[in-house]
Amino acid sequence: MHTRIASGGKKRESLAGSKRLYLLAVFVVFLGAIVLFRLYVLQVSGYEKYRDIAEGQHKVFRELTAKRGEIYLRSKKGGYPLAVNRDYLMVFFEPKMVEDREAIIKDVSYILGMDRSEIEKKLSDPNDMFEIVKRRISQEEADRIKDLNLKGVKVTTETFRYYPGESLASQVVGFVGSDGEKTKGMYGLEAYWEKELKGENGKLSQERDSLGRWISITDRQLIPANDGVNLFLTIDEAVQFEVEKILKEAVERHKADNGSIIVQDPKTGKILAMANYPNFDPNEFNKTEDISVFVNASVSSPYEVGSVFKTFTLAAGIDAGVISPDTVYTDTGVVSEAGYNIKNSDLKAYGKQTMTDVLEKSLNTGVIFVEKLLGNERFADYVRRFGFGDSTGIELPGESKGNIRNLENYRRTIQFFTASYGQGITATPLQLVNAYSAIANDGMLMKPRIVERIVYSDGREESSDAEEIRQAIRPEVARQAREMLGKVVENGHGKRAGVPGYRVGGKTGTAQVAKSGEKGYEDDITIGSFAGMAPLDDPRFTVVVKISNPKDVIWAESSAAPTFGEVMKFLLNYYNIEPTEPIKE
Repeated sequence: MHTRIASGGKKRESLAGSKRLYLLAVFVVFLGAIVLFRLYVLQVSGYEKYRDIAEGQHKVFRELTAKRGEIYLRSKKGGYPLAVNRDYLMVFFEPKMVEDREAIIKDVSYILGMDRSEIEKKLSDPNDMFEIVKRRISQEEADRIKDLNLKGVKVTTETFRYYPGESLASQVVGFVGSDGEKTKGMYGLEAYWEKELKGENGKLSQERDSLGRWISITDRQLIPANDGVNLFLTIDEAVQFEVEKILKEAVERHKADNGSIIVQDPKTGKILAMANYPNFDPNEFNKTEDISVFVNASVSSPYEVGSVFKTFTLAAGIDAGVISPDTVYTDTGVVSEAGYNIKNSDLKAYGKQTMTDVLEKSLNTGVIFVEKLLGNERFADYVRRFGFGDSTGIELPGESKGNIRNLENYRRTIQFFTASYGQGITATPLQLVNAYSAIANDGMLMKPRIVERIVYSDGREESSDAEEIRQAIRPEVARQAREMLGKVVENGHGKRAGVPGYRVGGKTGTAQVAKSGEKGYEDDITIGSFAGMAPLDDPRFTVVVKISNPKDVIWAESSAAPTFGEVMKFLLNYYNIEPTEPIKE
């Protein structure tokens, strides 16, 4: 009996032991699986992550800062610096190295004109190794700080962007600022060419020990910085300066809201001047209260251009063969369509008129007559051929395509009628000057250019070539259109745009301004424009002037036209263009 009992106990103990061994084996296998899984995560799926962490613990990387490329205008004396790098002096503390804290607070605050509490705050952490005290200090302040010879007080230099011309071409160049995280180009060329101007920073890496010391026997890897490119613009410094001066005087004289002027070489597409007013000083952009002045209105702000558009309607009609400059129609003073009565701007009827008369007198009914002969679809095609409704591709940010959506529905004839004289569709001053340049360039539409040459840090140079977009109208038609524009300046509303001794052609435009958020136009707000070229037989310059909401005059012939005349007179003299006509006494 006892033997059986003992035998049963040993059997139970044996089963319990086997169970423990089994559980232990399962635990070991489970633990092994966890280890294997963890190794997989560390060595396979998470390899790159943990490799970077390990390298971060054993290496230190110091970026070598690339120099930002500079921007230059054209000048007869060589490149004129528009945006350059400039070293400024800065004071900083090394709180950990400070010995005479009270002397620093007393003397540094006095020299720099800072409150003592500010200095105390910057010295509050005794383990801090770097604390900026004041940037852009004078040389005198720097010398006085150095003369103190106080441990933990240092003077160094740091590089900032500097704009020698101050407000000159400010909307074209933009500025370098901070978005809260990093410093970068904002607006203008600084923004559009940010990647190329910034360059690529270099890197220096070498292993360190656990105490952060360089391990001298390891290799040091140095990737040198690649400095940014230098940009040389098509804009001429003297032309830009004079055009800005003329524009400022015109806007202030007429108490206008703002204005823009663009000067272009029609044969190459080069922009010789691009001015907007009001403007700003990029060196002190943070003091600008109205940030809308940062925007380059010449490329970013489309408007209903008004009667300057009539030139394209008439040129399209001649090119399509439906009219000639001498085609006659009868002006009754009004055209009725879809319940609307469209009248001439002076509310007069002139009877029988030629197409040249239509441009001279700026007759709305005359261009509607031409649009009817063209037909809506063909008219819309010519508008696009002149570049309207599409971006020009100029190397500047924020370019607007304008708006010609009113020409999408060919059954909405009233919208085509108003578009024929420049209302109901919008364009930028850049699109307008480029389209007029096509007429000046025997019908060939060119791509506008503002960057003439790029110089890389290794000395390589890259020049931009003139680029043809399309033949908008035939050469002989362009020449006929120029002659018609000449008559406008000789006999029509553009007389005040003339320059003695030269044949000048161009067209005025006084456009209404659409109401914001509702249909219709503002009662007392207009935009005056003048677009034209000279010398007429072989145009060297195309100019567009836009004056927004002049308070003392209504019509563009009294605001934009004389401003155009001032600009063109300067251009012809500055470039030594020989007179084409005898000067009348």
